[in-house]
Amino acid sequence: MKIDLTDTTASKINKALVQGRRAIGTPAVGMVLTMVIVTDEENAYDSIKAAEEASHEHPSRTLVVIRRVSRSPRDRTKSHLDAEVRVGADAGTGETVVLRLYGDTGDHADSVVLPLLLPDAPVVVWWPVDSPEVPAKDPLGALAQRRITDMYAVESPLVALEQRLASYAPGDTDLAWTRLTPWRSMLAAALDQARTEVISAAVESEADNPSAELLARWLEARLRVPVERVVTAGPVVTAVRLGTANGEIRIDRPEGPLATLSLPGQPSRTLALKVRPTSELIAEELRRLDADEMYAVALRGDAEAASSRA
Repeated sequence: MKIDLTDTTASKINKALVQGRRAIGTPAVGMVLTMVIVTDEENAYDSIKAAEEASHEHPSRTLVVIRRVSRSPRDRTKSHLDAEVRVGADAGTGETVVLRLYGDTGDHADSVVLPLLLPDAPVVVWWPVDSPEVPAKDPLGALAQRRITDMYAVESPLVALEQRLASYAPGDTDLAWTRLTPWRSMLAAALDQARTEVISAAVESEADNPSAELLARWLEARLRVPVERVVTAGPVVTAVRLGTANGEIRIDRPEGPLATLSLPGQPSRTLALKVRPTSELIAEELRRLDADEMYAVALRGDAEAASSRA
């Protein structure tokens, strides 16, 4: 069910949500958090779709904030709020409210969003594109326990990585780091099987890949060895090589959803290591809303911090 509201207010939006739930016969919905998506019109559809798919695991109220500029010169400075309320099958397993903010209203998005947050529930803010330089100090970011950015969406990912390092606050995370979870799990399992000291390491990937740089820094922190960065044709991370006294541990994934794991003295094995869609990445981030300490370690490449939390 969809309800369109023009030149509206937060109070009217809340009434429309109640009206929509009653109309579909579900006056009470067990939602566990509020997801705030700050995006533009071009990326709104894909972002909403990813959030709605993630809501099957984490029922949530999704608030989509889109700052708009009026096409009419006369109305360009006029401030108003339009909204589209979606409940039922049109909103996954929760509720979705698309907020289009015009004029000065766009400069006060936090005031619009605040009355629409679920009471006594965590808040997550996700910027699919155009994230602020300091997410924790952004007016919307300050409302959240978890702040999600994506270095893949910027023109200079490695520059953005250094910005994330400089501005990091507990609760920050980035989908470039989330994409590494299968790699990290596989590498940890391989090291448990090999039971040998690593003396060298290398990460292979396409140029300027933020996930590859985070993976290299994480390995440096955990293994306390320098990690070579090797540029390949990609896509994304294509291989990790760990040198040991007994031989090389290697994970290769040049393309496709399968990787090859090679351990010293053992036959090679084929394992699943697919590139996951955004909805799966968001769902993973919503499983834990506390500070992601390992993301902070990967940003810093801090060996002492990593060893103290091991």
